[in-house]
Amino acid sequence: MRDTFLNDIEGHLLLTATRQEGRTAAERFTAPLHWLTDTQRADLEGRFEAEYLALARASWQRTAVRAGSLRDEYEARYRALRRRLLAGVLLGGVLAVGALTLCLA
Repeated sequence: MRDTFLNDIEGHLLLTATRQEGRTAAERFTAPLHWLTDTQRADLEGRFEAEYLALARASWQRTAVRAGSLRDEYEARYRALRRRLLAGVLLGGVLAVGALTLCLA
């Protein structure tokens, strides 16, 4: 529950920061367009901000998908390494017991 709450707060802060970045970029974009009326400028800035946010969301989704696939890949490699290590330890133990048995016989 606590992790979900913190993730929600983090997501909200990220979204708020991205919206502000979009607004700032929109204002920079429309600043040299002196012939626009206030209504046109506000409309263009709103569209620019919405597109900026859509691009950011698409980027976040691609990043999340890639992170998930990397996590799955690393977990699979870790499991394989752990199995190989366990097999090596067991083989070493069997060889040690076999050598000890031969020495005592």
